[in-house]
Amino acid sequence: MRTAFSVETVRAAELELMARVPEGALMQRAAAGLAVVCAEVLGKVYGSRVVLLVGSGDNGGDALYAGVRLARRGAGVFAVLLSPERVHAGGLAAFRGAGGRVVGIEGAEDVLRRADLVVDGIVGIGGKGGLRESAAQLVGAVRESGVPVVAVDLPSGVDADSGEVAGEAVRADVTVTFGAYKPGLLIDPGREYAGVVRFVDIGLGGVPGGGDGSGEGAVEALQYADVASLLPLPTGESDKYRRGVVGIVAGSGRYPGAAVLCVAGALRGGAGAVRYVGHAADAVIARFPETLVSAGPPSKAGRVQAWVVGPGLGDDSERLEDVVGADVPVLIDADGLRLADEAAVRGRSAPTLLTPHAGEAAALLGVAREEVERGRLAAVRELAGRYRATVLLKGSTTLVAAAGGGGAVRVNPTGTPWLATAGSGDVLSGLAGALLAAGLGAGDAGAVGAYLHGLAARHAADGAPVGAHDVAAAIPAAWRDVRGD
Repeated sequence: MRTAFSVETVRAAELELMARVPEGALMQRAAAGLAVVCAEVLGKVYGSRVVLLVGSGDNGGDALYAGVRLARRGAGVFAVLLSPERVHAGGLAAFRGAGGRVVGIEGAEDVLRRADLVVDGIVGIGGKGGLRESAAQLVGAVRESGVPVVAVDLPSGVDADSGEVAGEAVRADVTVTFGAYKPGLLIDPGREYAGVVRFVDIGLGGVPGGGDGSGEGAVEALQYADVASLLPLPTGESDKYRRGVVGIVAGSGRYPGAAVLCVAGALRGGAGAVRYVGHAADAVIARFPETLVSAGPPSKAGRVQAWVVGPGLGDDSERLEDVVGADVPVLIDADGLRLADEAAVRGRSAPTLLTPHAGEAAALLGVAREEVERGRLAAVRELAGRYRATVLLKGSTTLVAAAGGGGAVRVNPTGTPWLATAGSGDVLSGLAGALLAAGLGAGDAGAVGAYLHGLAARHAADGAPVGAHDVAAAIPAAWRDVRGD
């Protein structure tokens, strides 16, 4: 599990650790790791030209001490001081002592034109809001130069706790983060600005307390081993009912494909059986003859361990209400989100998983889509709190928040831009629904489903366009990949 902690938690851990180690030890550890990554990006340090963008905080000190190490290895290192009167004094003295040269902002463009690498140490993890005008202009000059950028701990202009970007921000090729991952490195739009994230251990351990203990972070991302441990596997005693029967209420005369794709995701996701109730039965049976179809209503279709409702449903609120009233886990997507009664969802006793994209989330919250995309973490927490349901917010970074909005939010690390294609969400709904029917909790079903879905898209795309049916077909390959088979 990759865990990201809030700025407040990281700061507290750093203070606790600093009380137990020699003064300046943490900064030296950070600078050493930063210098190593800079050297890797450069390839050849001797004779290279490095420009440090130095702000007033500890990030500026980290950059200066890393510059010392690079200068001692033969690099020509220049430091652009954005706040000369508040620069880290010890770092600046060491930098000058190693032969580093200081230039003012007015001379920055000249050195940038001849640079081989830029190190962003303008603003640290405590920065809020947009960059000041002088810093924003400098960042613009860096972008125009096309020089590779290594960011210190977090790209300047990105909010560490949320990934939000207000105005100009550094677009890094590599971000070197210290002691703990920060949520803004894992959540878009911040994740996009961070580039490749490299972690440097400075001794914070599990972070809370700054030692070897562990604690709940603000954001967590599953990794292969986590997903593999959660995948439901049949045993010698399993039958189709023990493996999980998922009911699907999806599709309509206008959108029969939504039903077909949803069923595809459920079957590929390990469901022992799929019961289909809807107006696209002919299309479903033609493609998947193993599906058990029913004319409905859902409550009369037979026993299921979970329901999926909504993809391509149209205005069939009657069937939606029947499903929402069921005493089994329910996944609500697409048209189901538009039609569902908030009070009815809040009042359910069994788990509920809502799977909106940004536009649907914006409609549920009564805000503009841009507000959701800008503040994805806040939006998914608010929805989970308002509906008392687990919420999977789809997008460039898919987030899963537990019912009520508390605890760590899971961010999905898999996927590809090719996944932005019609019907891919229907496949995800069926896949996550199958995992619900197999007995996974709503949070695990959402997170594991998103992980497999994104991985399947990578397998299917392999650098080329794909359709939603290709993603469904690649789910078994993703499953085998996670399990190492």
